[in-house]
Amino acid sequence: MEAIVLVGGQGTRLQPLTLRTPKPMLPFAGMPFLTHQLARLRDAGVDHIVMATSYRSEVFQEHFGSGKDLGVRIDYVTETEPLGTGGGIRNVARRLESGADDPVLIVNGDVLSGHDISAQLELHRRREAAVTLHLVEVEDPSAFGCVPTDSHARVTGFIEKSPDPVTNRINAGCYVFARRIIDDIPAERPVSVERETFPGLLEAKAIVLGYVENAYWLDVGTPAAFVKGSADVVLGVVASPALPGSPGESLIHPEATVHSAAVITGGSVIGPRSHVEAGAQVHGSVVADGVHIAAGAVVTDSLIGRRAVIGQRSILTDAVIGEGAKIGATNELSSGVRIWTDAVIPDAAIRFSPLP
Repeated sequence: MEAIVLVGGQGTRLQPLTLRTPKPMLPFAGMPFLTHQLARLRDAGVDHIVMATSYRSEVFQEHFGSGKDLGVRIDYVTETEPLGTGGGIRNVARRLESGADDPVLIVNGDVLSGHDISAQLELHRRREAAVTLHLVEVEDPSAFGCVPTDSHARVTGFIEKSPDPVTNRINAGCYVFARRIIDDIPAERPVSVERETFPGLLEAKAIVLGYVENAYWLDVGTPAAFVKGSADVVLGVVASPALPGSPGESLIHPEATVHSAAVITGGSVIGPRSHVEAGAQVHGSVVADGVHIAAGAVVTDSLIGRRAVIGQRSILTDAVIGEGAKIGATNELSSGVRIWTDAVIPDAAIRFSPLP
């Protein structure tokens, strides 16, 4: 069984942490985010993965290599010019080994999902579909393009964002393609699967199915979503075969030092060689490698980059701290503040008063 993983984006919404590291390789529940995705694919029966890379493509191969440590075989294809979702899929077709009618899984590299991949594959095979999309139902579909289906699970359209959506079902970013459909995508030019490939299949009366499962689903492209997804994996809200340990309130690396009087809760992750002093509190946050959190600091729902320093009694809420940044004592950072890589914030330089 083969899969394509689309990991070419620049992750601008997660800057500055993505200035040096591609979004799928940021620390997430004790591993790079992509490790969790690859482990789920492996457990669904995938043994050959082709990564469609672009931004900082070398980072993926340096980390995963041949894929042997994960129990899969990985090939890498680098996209040198933006080709869109469909063009990116077509660009890696030469590395696929499947037959024309064999299913190929395709997943976006920024989606955390707990849905049953095997059940999606079973539906695709049983109905001999051209494409089978995982669909989820959301409370506010107006923020998304909608994917209506009929009573036989056949997709009937792909509707752009609308203030009056016809359905609350949206594309969840995991597809099963018959290999021949991939080969039919035009080569060497940008192609959108949502605007060109899928509508073209409907026009040709091909079987395009929607596999609807309202399991856990989250696009982790924003800082708030990224920390929530990591915390949910650590807490066991959504299972991951790559979680290094049992679910619980925190995941503390064996090489980290956390004082017994520090409080680590809410699915927080403390990375290797990090140091958390007495009286510090970390809740629902991702703390990367080599971070120092001083006594009395409070870190909530935040992303802390490698080698950052959080000063005594500083308070961080919903913050993104770049690699190597130094936050002095008694600062208060909240409401989506981002501190750039290697920035230095003096003691008591920033304070946001709570709203009345």
